[in-house]
Amino acid sequence: MRPIWRGYISFGLVTIPVKLYAATEQKDVRFRLLHRTCLSPIKNQRFCPHHEQVIDWHDVVRGYEVSKGRFVTVTDEELDQVPIDTTGNVNIAGFVELAEIDPVYYERAYYVAPDDGGAKAFLLLQQALRETGRVALGKVVLREKEHLVTIRPYQDAMVMNTLYYADEVRALSGLDEVPVKAEVHPNERTMAVQLVNNLATEFHAEAFRDRYREALLEMIKAKAAGEPVEAPPPAAPGKVVDLMDALRRSVEMAQRKRGEATPDAGRAPRRRRQAAAGGLRERPR
Repeated sequence: MRPIWRGYISFGLVTIPVKLYAATEQKDVRFRLLHRTCLSPIKNQRFCPHHEQVIDWHDVVRGYEVSKGRFVTVTDEELDQVPIDTTGNVNIAGFVELAEIDPVYYERAYYVAPDDGGAKAFLLLQQALRETGRVALGKVVLREKEHLVTIRPYQDAMVMNTLYYADEVRALSGLDEVPVKAEVHPNERTMAVQLVNNLATEFHAEAFRDRYREALLEMIKAKAAGEPVEAPPPAAPGKVVDLMDALRRSVEMAQRKRGEATPDAGRAPRRRRQAAAGGLRERPR
């Protein structure tokens, strides 16, 4: 992998040279847009409506609309000269408990590795974070934006997550459906808790696959080979059932599946069992 950014992590008087690598990649099935008549890929061209002509990339500049139809242009050199101390530098503001940050704030993940001369300080920060159980909270400029970020240990490296700012997370007040107005009977709540406990699991990311992507690629492969493509049967419409009855039968089904997965009842509590929700392994009890 090639680093996408080089800079420093700074906290107190400590400065650590680091490199960032993209930690994730999308594996969506990507389609090209084609001309229906000849199936040739079409082109997206940069068109100037004022001059009514297609323009080259070197004639394109970056601009910000300050008022209707009035733009201020900004060059790459001017962006590099923005007077802010988080350009090329991750400034750590403090260290917080990971559980304090709701997952709704997480945006993108990057691997953090030490750059030349930063191995010892990098390792010290990694070990200190592990020992305290905290994550570093700071800010850095990436891709023309100052991001709020966290840094935490991850296997032999560290991971930096960019976060949304509070004003970028939409308020729940925009939802007409909440707060939810309904009455839950204590017996229903007890049964729901029992169902959750019976399906308690451990998360193993490698146990999950994108089955839609796999099926889509199989369909494309079949069409390329001239084979017929069979449509799956339509899903049966959902039936309105009694909530308490559905909970009771769900608990019974979960318990039955647990029993089938652990024939030796004497040792069952100490084994990992496959839960009813495929791909998750049950936590030992």
